[in-house]
Amino acid sequence: MEKKQFQLNDIVEMKKQHPCGTNAWKIIRMGADIRIKCEGCQHSVLIPRKEFEKKMKKRLVQADTE
Repeated sequence: MEKKQFQLNDIVEMKKQHPCGTNAWKIIRMGADIRIKCEGCQHSVLIPRKEFEKKMKKRLVQADTE
């Protein structure tokens, strides 16, 4: 199985929708844990990297790399 690609400031789609109704999340911190922020209501969640990789569906928008 191919490893999912993501980086800081990417907008990703998760398998389950957030209660506010949106399914787009922005990656705002990466490390052993990953912090993601809901693009709809701006709520942020910190989850372990392994759990994030399992729950992430796909990358919607790739961050600009400079």
